[in-house]
Amino acid sequence: MIRRNFRLLFMTAIIFMMTVVPTFAEDIDKIAQTNANKFGIITIIPPLLAIVLAFITKNVVVSLFLGVLSGSFILQLGNGENPVTATVFAFLDFISRALSSLADPWNAGIILQVLCIGGVINLVGKMGGAKAIAESLANRAKTSKSAQLISWFLGILVFFDDYANSLIVGPIMRPVFDKMNISRQKLAFVIDATAAPIAGLAIISTWIGLEVGLIHDSFGIINIEVDAFGVFLQTIPFRFYNILILSFIILSAVMMREFGPMRKEEYISYRRDNLTIDLDQGVEELDDMAPKDGIKLSVWNAIIPIGVLIISALIAFYYSGYSSIMTGDDKVLISVISQSPFSFNSIKECFSASDASVALFQSAVFSSIVAIIMAKFKKIYSISEAIEVWIDGMKTLMITGVILILAWSLSSVIKEVGTAKFLITYLSDSIPAFLLPTIIFVLGAIISFSTGTAYGTMGILMPLAIPLAHSINPDMGYVVVSTSAVLTGAIFGDHCSPISDTTILSSMGAGCNHIDHVKTQLPYAAYIAACTILFGYIPAGFGLPVVVVLPVAIVLVAVGLRIIGKRTDIDDKEFEAKLAKEGIHF
Repeated sequence: MIRRNFRLLFMTAIIFMMTVVPTFAEDIDKIAQTNANKFGIITIIPPLLAIVLAFITKNVVVSLFLGVLSGSFILQLGNGENPVTATVFAFLDFISRALSSLADPWNAGIILQVLCIGGVINLVGKMGGAKAIAESLANRAKTSKSAQLISWFLGILVFFDDYANSLIVGPIMRPVFDKMNISRQKLAFVIDATAAPIAGLAIISTWIGLEVGLIHDSFGIINIEVDAFGVFLQTIPFRFYNILILSFIILSAVMMREFGPMRKEEYISYRRDNLTIDLDQGVEELDDMAPKDGIKLSVWNAIIPIGVLIISALIAFYYSGYSSIMTGDDKVLISVISQSPFSFNSIKECFSASDASVALFQSAVFSSIVAIIMAKFKKIYSISEAIEVWIDGMKTLMITGVILILAWSLSSVIKEVGTAKFLITYLSDSIPAFLLPTIIFVLGAIISFSTGTAYGTMGILMPLAIPLAHSINPDMGYVVVSTSAVLTGAIFGDHCSPISDTTILSSMGAGCNHIDHVKTQLPYAAYIAACTILFGYIPAGFGLPVVVVLPVAIVLVAVGLRIIGKRTDIDDKEFEAKLAKEGIHF
């Protein structure tokens, strides 16, 4: 009897797996509205469970998985299944959604280009290209200001990956900062503040696939076809935290002003001819991006592969959009492109019509081939060894692919269970429009700070933020501001979280105590976050143009630093008296 029941359950499961895809081919919008009416507040369980579990477990993969599973379980119960069979079918439903995500050419291209870029970055590091550029810049640092500005500039140059930033900039600039009597804590802050903030902004990076993929999928929830890459580009001026923290580094270095615990570290370091403590003690050294032993460092080992990646991506974007337009039905646009294919307007139209997933994958593969051939041509690696190094680089970004699949699956189940429909019905009239971007930013910051990952936070929030923003104000400009708040809030939390991988890597790269880094960086991050809300998202929420909001915000950040910050290069006898009580004498 038991065997027969098991056989029956197994066959039912197989039939379910075979028929689940056609079921999703129905009008999903009507299904979502029906489920929102049927389940009511229960529809918020999948994203809420993912958020709560992220707080508790600190594991985004587990949280996203159980969030998807809970949504599938709700759907099965709604179909009349008992809890036991609903659990089985929910698991099978999750598998189906994950496979459907990978079967989508757009999604597959996004994951593949992320992995390929990871391979290119690893090859560039192992061939010594990144270290060569870093050392060349470091040799130009002659003063405290120039050392900080060069470190900032180097962080900008390593735009393609936040991990690479920490692994490259820290070890190279550490002896320079020591020589200029700048604290290791300040170096860790500069590294950390130019890691995720710049990688999240860059149009060619290991982050772009995640961000564009989530934007594309989240607009799909409200059945709006958009150029996801174009939306991503539109969010860049509204990434207030990213832009302001990058500006703050320059302002602090030029003005020689610090506040909070960082001022103490900088004040002490500025007055030491030589560092009197061993800052390397108890600090793990970084060697993941160390070049292969015995090779001759050359800046071209970085410039050529990364340059090929960027240039080929631009060409691929243009060609993809050009092909799409020329095979389309818009006769006027076809005529305009044919008459002047390389005018500014034509290039803009081609970029807007391009398939970012395909274009980025094409450029990543081409750049990978160039890097592998270079490694062979320069006798650094054989072809087989270069491919192995390339694959090793992919491994570091496998977690990104896993999070993407889970995020896409969560987005799918949230859409079907009717979460967005329910929230739109009950919240669209109760949240002031100007406050939504701020609320999204704060929520993203809390989740990211607690979990230590921006990736998972974006995956949880994006499917909720875009539909809710569209319901409150369907103007695309407003939706873009809210979308940027998801991306920026997640990066702020990730930037200052003590359990964030980039925070840990920045401490290791700078060679300073991790808790000291967190303690000195947090007031700076919180200050910029406050400026982001007060001078960025609230004015932008009221509809003020970004060309006004952003410059004013940067000026006000500088004014605030001038007021609350104090010079570290001018003697402060009162402050020295306080330090003396701690046993620090000059």
